[in-house]
Amino acid sequence: MQRIKKGDTVEVIAGKDLGDRGEVVTVILRENRVVVDGVNVMKKHQKAQQAGRQQVQSQILEFNGPIHLSNVMLVCPSCEKATRVGYRFKEDGTKTRFCKKCNSDIK
Repeated sequence: MQRIKKGDTVEVIAGKDLGDRGEVVTVILRENRVVVDGVNVMKKHQKAQQAGRQQVQSQILEFNGPIHLSNVMLVCPSCEKATRVGYRFKEDGTKTRFCKKCNSDIK
């Protein structure tokens, strides 16, 4: 079970975007990275191209770059604080995540 999943709200704890919060858009498991909405915004300059008869204008694209998992911390939905994640088993045998600060379950 992953500590951080797609759709979770996380807070950046290291790097240039320190303190920013956002929702996880993508989790890249092989590289231990996550893409967070509004964090680590990068720019890519794209040349003008000829596509058949149409010409695509040159432009500057902005996109969210990936950030390492160790630089983000999950924000608990109930206490609204950045917290560590713990695991526990319920009576029916399912494994769930829980907040180590307020001891409540995380969806």
